[in-house]
Amino acid sequence: MNALKDNVDFEDNDLIGVPASHLDPKVFYSNAPILKDAPFLNSLIKNPNHIGCHTLGNSEPFFKGTQEIERDLIDICATDILDAEPHSCDGYVASGGTEANIQAIWIYRNLFIREHGAKHDEIVILCSADAHYSMYKAADLLHLDIELVPVDSLSRKPEKAQIAAVVEALAARGKKYVISVVNMMTTMFGSVDDPDDFVHVLREAGLPFKMHVDGAYGGFLFPFMCDENPLSFANPDISSITLDAHKLVQAPYGTGIFISRKGLMKYVYTSEASYVKGLDATLSGSRSGANAIAVWMILSTYGPHGWYEKSQMLMMRTNWLCEKLDDMNVVYYRNPFSNIVTIQSSPELLKLVGRFGLVPDSHNNGAKWYKIVVMDHVTLDKLAAFLGELEDELAKGIN
Repeated sequence: MNALKDNVDFEDNDLIGVPASHLDPKVFYSNAPILKDAPFLNSLIKNPNHIGCHTLGNSEPFFKGTQEIERDLIDICATDILDAEPHSCDGYVASGGTEANIQAIWIYRNLFIREHGAKHDEIVILCSADAHYSMYKAADLLHLDIELVPVDSLSRKPEKAQIAAVVEALAARGKKYVISVVNMMTTMFGSVDDPDDFVHVLREAGLPFKMHVDGAYGGFLFPFMCDENPLSFANPDISSITLDAHKLVQAPYGTGIFISRKGLMKYVYTSEASYVKGLDATLSGSRSGANAIAVWMILSTYGPHGWYEKSQMLMMRTNWLCEKLDDMNVVYYRNPFSNIVTIQSSPELLKLVGRFGLVPDSHNNGAKWYKIVVMDHVTLDKLAAFLGELEDELAKGIN
């Protein structure tokens, strides 16, 4: 609430040049008693605009109070979760993981063009076949080719030999610069890429590269579950990371987070945004400060130990589910640090898809896998109900 007091109050000043205001009072009542003790709801009413990237220095002064909260949030995510040195990263709260992934690829495309004189058709996005569809959006928007490394159907791992074969073919086609995207838990399988495999192959091939981590799903879980996270800023080959707070963190939808090492955001400055204090280096431009406040509140409420405890609860439920599936000899994939369990399709499972809302790997081409995501609301009772019905269906199949 103190941060909101440091923002401009549109109802109590003489400002007439700012193209912003509080929410319309004819529709949104600003004096409701509930707002007194509800900082997130109050921030929605006050409507702070967090245009720009506030870790870079100058920003619009009208919203300096809540901008400071966003700066603190970026530092928490970069240093406490992703092992960066304090104040060594820039970043902002984006509209989601998709925007954050596109932001990274936009930066590296421009870097290769400006620093190396690269042509568009010499730059390629390299990622695994399980990568998020936002990579295709980025390729389309930024006029870049995209190349997928096949993954093993059961381990979901892109093998080093496969990476080498793909990179060799890319070089033969005239690709000279690589934007490598590796996964910190894929959306469908929760699988995790080994960044060192990509780095080794690209260095052997002599291709300049920049590496981005898509942690939109796993960024708030994987670092807490493994002792050494190879997909963090402690790895010098990693330049940027996407997080997504509207999944496991349970923040409002429209809350992704983009974080990069210092010195990279300059490649996407929009100099034409001269009326914006500090210019703008973000894909979205204007965005609600309320989302940053929501994530900051959640992480501050839990703290590192509370968040670890909550994550462990999800892992306990997931471990229990996998033990029961093992007892029934059901084929599934699960990364040991993930709360996603993806079950191979079968006639018995198909009977339960609609009732339990199981998500397929494809809605168009005949699904081979269906996933369960053990979220906060997915209790042991719900999992037990699913397992009981699956066991009944399997018994019918035997008989």
